[in-house]
This record gives sequence, C-alpha cells and structure tokens, in this order.
Amino acid sequence: MKKLQNKVALITGGNSGIGRATARRFADEGAFVYVVARREAELAETIAEIGARAAAIQADVTRMDDLDAVYARVAADGRRLDVLVANAGRVERVMLPDVDADHFDRIFDLNVRAAYFTVQKSLPVLNDGASVIMVSSSLNVRGDAGASVYNASKAAVRSLVRTFATELMPRNIRVNTLSPGPVDTPIIDTQAPTPEAVAAFREYAAGVVPMKRMGRPEEVAAGALFLASDESSFSTGTELRVDGGHAELSPEG
Repeated sequence: MKKLQNKVALITGGNSGIGRATARRFADEGAFVYVVARREAELAETIAEIGARAAAIQADVTRMDDLDAVYARVAADGRRLDVLVANAGRVERVMLPDVDADHFDRIFDLNVRAAYFTVQKSLPVLNDGASVIMVSSSLNVRGDAGASVYNASKAAVRSLVRTFATELMPRNIRVNTLSPGPVDTPIIDTQAPTPEAVAAFREYAAGVVPMKRMGRPEEVAAGALFLASDESSFSTGTELRVDGGHAELSPEG
C-alpha cells in the first residue's frame, strides 16, 4: 500500500525545487496534493507534471487574504488536510553592515510570519491526527557570514515547531521540522550575479558539506514523506536534517 494513500496534502512554495519534488513524491505515494505558489507559469508546469492528483492554488502566502482564500478553496472542494508542508521561503545573503530594514522584513515576512499563519489558518481544515511539516534549514544552527537574517529566520521556524507541537498535541497533530542543507535547486541561480559566480557558489556550497556534494530535491522530498507518513507516528516537535552532515560535522572530515 502506498504511504499516503487517500491522504490530502497542501504544500506552499510547491512550484519548484524542494516543493515540487515533494508534491510529486506525495502524489506518487497516493496523496491528492494542493500546490500553492505565486508564479502562475511554474504552477501550471508543476500540475502538468504531476497530473490529476494535484491542483494549483495561486497565492502569495505573505498576504493574509490569500491564505484565507487557500483554505477556503480546500473547504469548498469538500476536502480536509492530512498533511501540511510550510515550505515557501526566501534566501538572500547580505553582510551585517549592508543589511537594511527592507531586507530584514522581506526575509522574516515570508520565512517566519507567513509560515506562522500558514499553520494557524489551516487549523479549521486540518484533520485531527494530521502531520504538519515546517521547512527550516541546516543553517538554523550555524553562523555563516552573510546569512545573519536568513539563519535567524530559520531558527525561528525551528522554535515555532516546538510550541506548535505542544499546543496541537490534544488533537494528535504532529508538528516537525525538516531542515535541508545545501540543495541544488533553481534558487541557487539567484545567489550570484553571473553564471560564473553561480558556478563558483555551487562549488562552494558542495565544499562546505561533509559529503562533498549538494543534495537533490528528491532526497529532501524523501525526508518530507517520512514525516508526512505513519512511519513517523512517534515523532513530534523534532527536527529531521537532510543535509549531508552540514549542521553537525566538519567539512574536513
């Protein structure tokens, strides 16, 4: 039997990278998946790739009205959620002297505020016994230069999971953190201004991982599947790192 047979899942930021790979894996395992994202063209590509077991909801999860509309759509379809993956996020690398309020607000607005309300506003359509997965990062315990705001935002996500898991325990809703390390997704192409610089960044990112390579979105999706399925039925409030040892091990070995 498939691991998510007859389950309903919703994934934010599901139009590319880790989100798309997770949506595809969930559908392959029997779930019906709502894919939520801002960019219409990429949403359409994702749904075309997955097929009838997925539906697109175009929304900006930083907008409270959009989030309300997302869950209104689920309810209007006569469905309730068994799995929620709060995956939408933003990465920008800025050194401390150059951080301004706009940068700070952009990162925290999506990575923390939107993630918080993605979970809160799901509660009326979230089944008792559901699994909530909040995507953080291996950087939530690191002090890499240029990532002060991003790292702090992902540490906040890890903190939220602990409290959400406690508060939702009476409904048997499990809440866990999924923390990827450096993963080769389209977002990497935004981390440097030229193709040469992007290639250098990929080489750098692989070099700081003890396994000496970047992860693949499908590897992170496998971790999400574990947390979504009954195989993790005794796990709540915890963190699953899919990071090649990035958070805990020295890259020198």
